[in-house]
Amino acid sequence: MQRGFCHGLLQEVEVVELILRESIDHLGRRGDVVNVAGGYARNYLLPRKLALPVTEANRRQVDRERVIAEQREADERQAAQALADRVAAVECEIARRVGENDTLYGSVTNADIAEQLAVNMLEIDKRQVQLDEPIKQLGDFTVAVKIHRDVTTNVRVRVVSEGTAADESA
Repeated sequence: MQRGFCHGLLQEVEVVELILRESIDHLGRRGDVVNVAGGYARNYLLPRKLALPVTEANRRQVDRERVIAEQREADERQAAQALADRVAAVECEIARRVGENDTLYGSVTNADIAEQLAVNMLEIDKRQVQLDEPIKQLGDFTVAVKIHRDVTTNVRVRVVSEGTAADESA
């Protein structure tokens, strides 16, 4: 037991040493040995299997899990990079109605871009399209697509008026 302060009162605080099985914000990364309050360990980390008590067997188990997780992460990153290369090669053309002075009725959103990518057989979730604000004018734009935590690519988006797109296809 270590002594600690709690709301200005001196009280006994149980400190438990654990090995993290997953990375936890503001606490540590997978495999780190951390000291946490007993209640946090008993009520949150241990029941959710986010941590294990420090023993030699548990250290070996966490090391094995880390190797498997790193391999899985490398495979996911490789697949994401292949998808990113395919996305970067595509140019999305989105037709919208325009009024006087070439102003758009409505705007082009990340959902519109994701839908257009799906037409090109690229399954991208609209939350992966990193559009700060909707596109509200005609022209060519470069939009970031975050496919994986470590893999981001750009897609070219051309916004044209509906009449122009119909004339080109005819």
